[in-house]
Amino acid sequence: MINHVFRIFVDFDGTITQKDVGESIFREFGDKEKINLIIKDLLSDKITAKQSWIEMCKTINNTNLKLLNSFIDSISVDEGLHNFVNFCELNNVEIIILSDGFDYYIDRILNREKLSRLKYFSNHLRISDRNKLTPVFPYNDLYCRSSANNKRNHIINNSSDDDFTVYVGDGNSDKEPALYCDFIFAKKGLLKFCEKESVTYFPYNTLDDVIVKLDILLKKKNLKKRNQANLKRREAYLAE
Repeated sequence: MINHVFRIFVDFDGTITQKDVGESIFREFGDKEKINLIIKDLLSDKITAKQSWIEMCKTINNTNLKLLNSFIDSISVDEGLHNFVNFCELNNVEIIILSDGFDYYIDRILNREKLSRLKYFSNHLRISDRNKLTPVFPYNDLYCRSSANNKRNHIINNSSDDDFTVYVGDGNSDKEPALYCDFIFAKKGLLKFCEKESVTYFPYNTLDDVIVKLDILLKKKNLKKRNQANLKRREAYLAE
């Protein structure tokens, strides 16, 4: 019997969902020109992810909650999401969602999909009586510029040195945390990053693709950790 323990960490925006919910919200309800400049500055590392969220929230002065909720409800999840969750649960593999987005829409989408049981870590969005958006960052770390919610810390705190860690993601906030995982499933920006940095990864289009490869990994007897990820995790454990 194979007793490998897997911990799967999954991005939300563009991974659980078919598009980036946070970015889409601000493009829909904020100042599109300002949003484009903010995102450009983020991707060129001129500003941090935390700064980008603060600035984007400033572009929306009066939130219409009815329209906001309707917009969130229109966003589809990955076509393989439910298959993926069922597969992991059947194999006793824990899924932890790590998002640089906001709990407001994550809760709404997970509740809609009847997946509120899934554990997640994200930023918090406060909506005032005057419908003003205020971002709150309970997991911010100055060490991490690409995500206001330091995903690396959640990986370290929710896995042990003996676990096989898996990361599934697609974007800018996934680049740094993915380096701490043994198996990386990547598309879009994360895939380009892995190729540029010569990081081993599995390409995927939908979460159904991830299931196929995970099934092989779970059944493999002689499974090896990714050496660079192992070294980075050990360094982090020692620093704790």
